[in-house]
Amino acid sequence: MRKLIALLMAAVLVLSMAACGASEASSLTESAKAEASEVVASAMAEAAEVVGDATGSDMAYVQTNGKLVVGITDFEPMDYKDDAGNWIGFDADMAAAFAASLGVSVEFVEIDWDNKIMELDGKTIDCVWNGMTLTPEVTASMECSNAYCNNAQVVIVPAAVADQYQDADSIKDLNFAVEAGSAGEQVIAELGYAYTSVKAQSDALMEVAAGTSDAAVIDSLMAAAMVGEGTGYADLTYTVGLNSEEYGVGFRKGSDLAAALNEFFAASYADGSMMKCAETYGVQAAIIPQ
Repeated sequence: MRKLIALLMAAVLVLSMAACGASEASSLTESAKAEASEVVASAMAEAAEVVGDATGSDMAYVQTNGKLVVGITDFEPMDYKDDAGNWIGFDADMAAAFAASLGVSVEFVEIDWDNKIMELDGKTIDCVWNGMTLTPEVTASMECSNAYCNNAQVVIVPAAVADQYQDADSIKDLNFAVEAGSAGEQVIAELGYAYTSVKAQSDALMEVAAGTSDAAVIDSLMAAAMVGEGTGYADLTYTVGLNSEEYGVGFRKGSDLAAALNEFFAASYADGSMMKCAETYGVQAAIIPQ
């Protein structure tokens, strides 16, 4: 407790000094302002750590820190940037609404998907909210929310040859591009097919478009948004569905935020705001009743 008080007092002192300097000299430099902000942010983060450790509560940690840090990748229609550079998408919008319900802001951080568990445990992020499949590895390593969205892993091929690849047997000799650490990689590995791991699902699409891979395996929701007529990959299409799966949100193991999110999901489904958000991004048919 003494450490917490000291950290908060330090933050207040820095803010007071900055305000005093601004009133006495309007020429306070931008660098000085930035330095003061960094000191305050650091003090608040340390204070949040102390609170979280003392209470054993992830919610207390996030609320003391004043923000929910969400780990994502560029994954339309779940998390992607608009023309102004803001993160939008079904998951991004729901994450922002959940953060608001906790009384904090939201911060989105792009992560290497293969390192998501390490990022979470190291507290560089507070949750993984990015169309994440509830695989046995994920549920064993994270405190997960209830499933909120149905999905499948689908095969992407050039539209010109799609008629040749309409079942599982026809694709067995292809070379695939898959996102490292993804459900798609897991499915292809279990089938024993040849594949190359790439950083993101969007990179897997680029591999097929460039002809460096015969096919890709990505989430069906992403395929519906990014592949085919009217998209940036009009010459690609999806054919074979390899499985069925569900999305959930992952927190640190034992986190009380998972239960809080389940309550938020139930309330937002009941009042219609979840479905309204889903309709904005065309994923309403995949939503799981809460």
